[in-house]
Amino acid sequence: MSLIIVGSVALDSVKTPYGEAEEVRGGSAVYASMWSRHFCTTRIVGVVGSDFPQKHLNMLKEAGIDLEGLEIADGETFRWVGEYDNLNVAETKDTLLNVFADFSPKLPESYRNCDLLFLGNIDPVLQMQVMDYVNACLIAVDTMNFWISSKKAELLKVLSKADIIFINEEEVKQLTGKRNVFDAAKAALEIGGKYIIVKQGSYGAMAVGHDFLFFLPVYPIYKVVDPTGAGDSFAGGFLGYIAESKKLDHSIMKKAMLYGTVTASFDIQDFSLAGVKSVTRQEIDQRVEELVGYLTLD
Repeated sequence: MSLIIVGSVALDSVKTPYGEAEEVRGGSAVYASMWSRHFCTTRIVGVVGSDFPQKHLNMLKEAGIDLEGLEIADGETFRWVGEYDNLNVAETKDTLLNVFADFSPKLPESYRNCDLLFLGNIDPVLQMQVMDYVNACLIAVDTMNFWISSKKAELLKVLSKADIIFINEEEVKQLTGKRNVFDAAKAALEIGGKYIIVKQGSYGAMAVGHDFLFFLPVYPIYKVVDPTGAGDSFAGGFLGYIAESKKLDHSIMKKAMLYGTVTASFDIQDFSLAGVKSVTRQEIDQRVEELVGYLTLD
């Protein structure tokens, strides 16, 4: 199966207690695709400026990611500057949308029929445009507090058509007006989705369906260097495994959660994508086995 990822491609500058990195590869489409590629054919849709380094494009191509849907526009690439004192919370110091401000997804005709579509955290109006264009078997959507506050009506329409919804704990409470995370997740299911994936940072994640509930802690990493992109890395591993499995049921959902958790664990060990390209599928599978071992009672 193939996976199309629509999202941001950026240059990030990040500072954490363990150092800093400037003008490094970032963006939801980049993080997600670098993990989903281990499981399935991956295509990304996004935009970069004419200043985006060729070496970064080469890295994506060498990783086997289809870039036909990546537009190179005149101007400067989207930039994000962030700092972490608390590694669970990013403090945004600066956001320069640049060419991303006028981003309108342009999908090649060859992308129109896809097995699995991931709409990263972008304007819900744009998410709906893509939904209306493609013939997707399964649709996953990510969102954030900004869209919940500023474009809730449009977002609700998108979520009503989604199969899988990624959202963090505070956002699902904001979306539904519920104070309890379980009540909020159940209320979100009434809006849309077969499954709601609630991201809970260093506490792990949970998946909620109409007759399904599954909790998963994080894979233990003793030195978290940079958590930027962890949620998108989770989505990449999670959706990649579903694409590889060619079906979606409760058993596949649990295993996809394991793979998403493990791919996120690799991401947070260094800045940006340092070391990510060298991670093998065998190493991913090994961590999944270890995590399962930590969870069993034997």
